[in-house]
Amino acid sequence: MIDSSVALDQVRRSLTIAKKDLRIYYAKGPVVIFGILMPTFLFLAFSIGRQMPVNLLIPGLLGMAVFFTATAVSPVVVPWETQARTLERLASCPVAVWTILLGDMLASVIFGAAISLVAILIGLFSGANIQYPFILAIGVILAALCFSSMALIFSFPATSSPATIMMLSSLIKFPLVFVSGVFMPVGELPAWAKVIASLSPLTYFTEVTRYCIGGTSHYPLSVSLLLLLMFTILFWGAAVILHKRTLPKRL
Repeated sequence: MIDSSVALDQVRRSLTIAKKDLRIYYAKGPVVIFGILMPTFLFLAFSIGRQMPVNLLIPGLLGMAVFFTATAVSPVVVPWETQARTLERLASCPVAVWTILLGDMLASVIFGAAISLVAILIGLFSGANIQYPFILAIGVILAALCFSSMALIFSFPATSSPATIMMLSSLIKFPLVFVSGVFMPVGELPAWAKVIASLSPLTYFTEVTRYCIGGTSHYPLSVSLLLLLMFTILFWGAAVILHKRTLPKRL
């Protein structure tokens, strides 16, 4: 049983790591621009020329914004620090593996939630009506936690090459976008596509945003939120286990 004071102290150290990550890795012009432009261009490429109500389009944009920003940098933080030999110094401190990962995840959550405000503002200026803002805020935070914990799994291979991890991450992320009901409501997908979409956490966040903006969703709101939480726990547990195995090989 972990002592509560020890756990609290580790959480404080995670916050310090998150602050370091935000300053070094996230507070860069190219990172911010990528986080905004990538989902926006994908959204425009799909939506231009299609006569779709804004309440159907904005949930997809918001889903992609949170997904891409929460998974943009966290997969390569560990390889970068391995390459720069700063991971050795961090690991020599009195911190647990989960403490390091929690700090990396929190930085991604903060970044993803902040960039999501851009998509929300675009929606508001486009005429979208957010019917349940409090639920939407909960959904954004939960989705950012889910996606950033998933991104930590991508970085578990014991390599110091960020390019290798980025390639692995892209091979998973981009196909996931196109099977997650982002561009088309899940209810309008064929049966086989619904089965595939149900395996993606991005599907459930998009359903939450559709409910909060349009008032309807294919899955019940409680189911979508619960599954996002379950995916988060699953990804976080897998990330901690995998990094515990590979961290000694990095040092």
